[in-house]
Amino acid sequence: MASPARSRLRDELGPVGVWSGALNLLPAAEAREAVAAIERLGYRGLWFPEPVAGKEALTHAALLLAWTERITVAAAIANIWARDAIAMANAARALSDAYPERFLLGLGASNEVSVPARGHEFGRPLSRMRSYLDEFDEAPYLAPEPAPPVRRFLAALGPKMLALAGERSLGAHPYFVPVEHTAFAREVLGPDPLLVVAQPFVLMDSVGPDDAAVRRHTDTHMSFYLAREPYRRNLRRFGWTDADFEGAGSDALHRAIVAFGDAEQVAERVRAHLDAGADHVCVQPLHAEAADPRLAALRRLAPVLMEMTA
Repeated sequence: MASPARSRLRDELGPVGVWSGALNLLPAAEAREAVAAIERLGYRGLWFPEPVAGKEALTHAALLLAWTERITVAAAIANIWARDAIAMANAARALSDAYPERFLLGLGASNEVSVPARGHEFGRPLSRMRSYLDEFDEAPYLAPEPAPPVRRFLAALGPKMLALAGERSLGAHPYFVPVEHTAFAREVLGPDPLLVVAQPFVLMDSVGPDDAAVRRHTDTHMSFYLAREPYRRNLRRFGWTDADFEGAGSDALHRAIVAFGDAEQVAERVRAHLDAGADHVCVQPLHAEAADPRLAALRRLAPVLMEMTA
């Protein structure tokens, strides 16, 4: 039997949301307009990352919650090396109290590139996450506990972290994954924990088998994640090799990670993740020519996604 908290969250999120790293690049006035527009388009979840040089995740979440009325705002993923567990827990409690059932806290152990950039030594992410969750759960708090309690997710790729996500949180949020990983993650998690998958996309009316225009949009994204060993190690589970990781990645790997084509083709990839076991797919526009949340692409995609998942 599914837990009531997980069932409520499935209903709240619905099948599609938005993942936007571009919000980290915008001044406050422009970000306010962007998130209000995303909410009006009908997307029910808004997921954002915490890059080393980006906006601090919990402050960012507070702003996005204040600028919207209904959409669920998810820190995806707040880096456990960026603040101690007491600070993380109590910031999440404050937001959960102020915005009941609208805030989600994603926790991630990061990687061997980002952690040293914060002045820490990266190692044993699973053990570190376990101890962090223990400290989080034991954190003292003088204000009243929020009702419902803080809702948290874990960034998870491999079977051990996925299992921990199912045991100690509402579910898992894998990133930079092909559809095959979604089926794998659902098998590890079992039926109850939520599975939220990010799907980067590029809308193009005409895409050839080796379209250079696609690489113009995707090379930076692919290079960034392929430089990090946790993502390469995860892809090896599904048959990808070091040859696919060279430079910005092989054409085949680009097509496995990024959905591109017209709105219907992108929606087909979203449907593939849902059919493979995802509860919620957050779409991430990668269009390189705009340093904004790529609203034009989200507007074009929204009617097709909403009709497909109605």
